[in-house]
Amino acid sequence: MKFKTPIITFCTTLLFTSAAIAQQSKFPAFSAEAHRGGRGLYPENTISAMLNTMKIDGITTLEMDTHITKDGKVVVTHDDYLSPAFMLAPDGKEIPKTDAKKYPIFAMNYDELRAFDLGTKYYDLFPQQQKTKQYIPLLADLIDSVQHDIKVNKRKQFFYNIETKCSEKGDGVTNPQPEEFVKLLMDVIEKKKITPYVVIQSFDKRTIQIINKKFPKVKTSFLVANKKTYEENIADLGFKPFILSPEWKMVDEEMVKKAHADGVKIIPWTPNALEDIKKLKALKVDGIISDYPDILVQAK
Repeated sequence: MKFKTPIITFCTTLLFTSAAIAQQSKFPAFSAEAHRGGRGLYPENTISAMLNTMKIDGITTLEMDTHITKDGKVVVTHDDYLSPAFMLAPDGKEIPKTDAKKYPIFAMNYDELRAFDLGTKYYDLFPQQQKTKQYIPLLADLIDSVQHDIKVNKRKQFFYNIETKCSEKGDGVTNPQPEEFVKLLMDVIEKKKITPYVVIQSFDKRTIQIINKKFPKVKTSFLVANKKTYEENIADLGFKPFILSPEWKMVDEEMVKKAHADGVKIIPWTPNALEDIKKLKALKVDGIISDYPDILVQAK
């Protein structure tokens, strides 16, 4: 009998902890997502971009891209090759446009990749970007930084929308086989214990088909930019994903209604003008991915 109180206290604590985790892992009613961490404001897919965006009230989700390096590291970056448009060589010199395919991510070890600067060169597509020296981060390090910031600043749990950058034509050239990509990615996610807060998205249906089969509890999102109907895209994928994520100009009222009837969310990418964002919200989409998280949260 003398152990009754401690046991009751332990059970009560466990129940409260489980409830808190369940509440945190509930997907946002409206997923306000910062595309590549909010590249309109900060150099894309960097830890600094993510931490900056987390200060914006109303943003719920950090959207990012992943590649695999030669030495099997999962890194957060979008392009298959280091881009001359906004990256500088380790010595600070520009990468000639003629060298646009000289540096494939998949052919570089991480130590070599990390030496390049993606934050100080002026990028005319996003003139408001704050310029500061940045590097391509490991996904593991980015997660550590985000989770640390959440804990220290007592923020709500953010969701991670993580894209696998791969394709059939890129197999063995710019990306590993999809099975290997998924394994390396999920190893990081599970080790960091953020699985309940993750969505895996891709234009490459193979990776999310693997996720759906091997990790059925993980949320998936099918990225599309085509002229197919809602039904055709779902049939092409072969299952109903958690999210269908179309290019924003594809979205209309009929698409949203059909998806919702199937229990599928619609989260378009990437409108950046306030009026376009407002029109999409009026269609009752379930979230929006935008380069400008500050503009996104202004839309009512």
